[in-house]
Amino acid sequence: MADAEVGDEQQRRDPSVNRLCEEIAELLGKEAAVFLPSGTMCNQIAMAVHCEAGDEIIADETAHVITSEAGGLAVFAGAMVRPLRGTNGIFTADQLEEAIRTGSFHECPTRLVVVEQTSNRGGGSIWPLSTLQEVSDVARDKGISVHMDGARLMNAVVASGVAAKTYASLVDTAWLDLSKGLGCPVGGVLAGEAAFIEKAWRWKHRFGGAMRQAGILAAAGSWALAHHIDRLAEDHDNARFLADRLRSIEGISLINEAVESNLVFFDVGNTGQSAKALSQAMAERGVRIGASDHRRMRAVTHVDIERQDIVVACDVLKELVTKVG
Repeated sequence: MADAEVGDEQQRRDPSVNRLCEEIAELLGKEAAVFLPSGTMCNQIAMAVHCEAGDEIIADETAHVITSEAGGLAVFAGAMVRPLRGTNGIFTADQLEEAIRTGSFHECPTRLVVVEQTSNRGGGSIWPLSTLQEVSDVARDKGISVHMDGARLMNAVVASGVAAKTYASLVDTAWLDLSKGLGCPVGGVLAGEAAFIEKAWRWKHRFGGAMRQAGILAAAGSWALAHHIDRLAEDHDNARFLADRLRSIEGISLINEAVESNLVFFDVGNTGQSAKALSQAMAERGVRIGASDHRRMRAVTHVDIERQDIVVACDVLKELVTKVG
């Protein structure tokens, strides 16, 4: 990063940023890409470009664009949302077909379908290629665009053996997060057709997302693409190791029994403590695991987490639970 060649990113003259965008576009099989400060901005810009005010977006009810982006799709895209109740964050083609509006002028037109790979609140679940293909076929047959929230796309790639380009071929736009499993400090890259990305650049400026010598950040992304993808398998192994240790703690039950990637959700309702109280108590001991609601906690394995860290975390959790018991 310190040695990165830089320029004016706003004028598209930063060679390190340009190289990263070319790499991501090639990885996802898209014409062009744009580097953005965050994954949420990737999603918000995509929805704003795809939709006009009053359009409807269909997504699983647990999708990040619904639960975790501060209502941005209403503020920026001016869109309605129709949530589907899928299984572990994944809905079917039949569910989608039933939800698509008929075209009456009394209704808001269905304009965009959002899929999240992997599904965060679905427990890190991976969209099967066949399911994604069927959903894509239904949407495209109706002239509806498909956007992939690819925050953890490379986790799905490593776990499934399906190439990123293959997944991305079934959607119109997709983005890849650099700051999660790939271990970078900042950023995401949104990819799609060249005309789409040109429109995305205008929204990037509206959002205040334009940068200057951003090559120092982009260089981290290029490094991660070359060195950090295959190692995601370690995170998946660590997540399964964590799940096995959690199963041995009395009062703890796994929510996603099948650990497909690097997320582990577990229920602490039978421990006598709330998830929030346990989260706070663990933080005081140097272990940070977030509370999703009153009963549920979410643990994430990543490049900074080693096997011994998991042992320590589970020992602390067991000690806290045993004290209450």
